[in-house]
Amino acid sequence: MVLYSESPTPSIRPARSADLPAIAAIFAHYVETSVVTFEETPPTAADWADKLAGLHDRGLPFLVADTAGTVAGYAYAAPWRPKPAYRHTAENTVYLSPAHTGRGLGRTLMAALIDACAAAGVRQLVAVVVDDGAGTSPSLALHRALGFAEAGRLTAVGHKHGRWLDTVLLQRAV
Repeated sequence: MVLYSESPTPSIRPARSADLPAIAAIFAHYVETSVVTFEETPPTAADWADKLAGLHDRGLPFLVADTAGTVAGYAYAAPWRPKPAYRHTAENTVYLSPAHTGRGLGRTLMAALIDACAAAGVRQLVAVVVDDGAGTSPSLALHRALGFAEAGRLTAVGHKHGRWLDTVLLQRAV
C-alpha cells in the first residue's frame, strides 16, 4: 500500500509542436474562467503554432514543464514592442495547468526562462500582470520573488467578466 506519493519532478524543455494542444487547453482555462488574461477568445493550437514559430525565428525561448509526459505549464518571452530599439527587451508569460499550481512550478519555469532569455541576448524582461484588486495575485508574488520591481500601473485598462481591471508593469534586468 502506498501512503504518500509525490508527483514526478518536472523537466523544463523547449516547447514543440506536440505540446501545443495542451498549451492551448491550459490557456483556454484562464481565458474562460479568470481575469488574469485580457484575451476573451482562446487561441487555437494553430494560433499557438504561429506563436511558437515566430518566437523560434526571433531566437526567443518558449519552454514547457513536462511532468511524466504531461505539459504542466509553459513560459515564453515575446518581443516587448515592435520598434527596433526595443529588440533587447522582452515580455514574459507563464501559465500553469490548474492541476499543477501551488507547487513551485511557476518559479522553476520562470527561473529557466530568465536563464534562456539571458542566453538569447535579452537584457530586460517586462511583465504585465493583472491586479485582481484583492492584492492576492500569485503572479505578482512570483515576479516579485524573482527580482521584478514594479515599474508602473495602468488603471482600469481592461474590462472582463463585468469588472474594470488594472495592470501592473514589472521589470527586471536579465
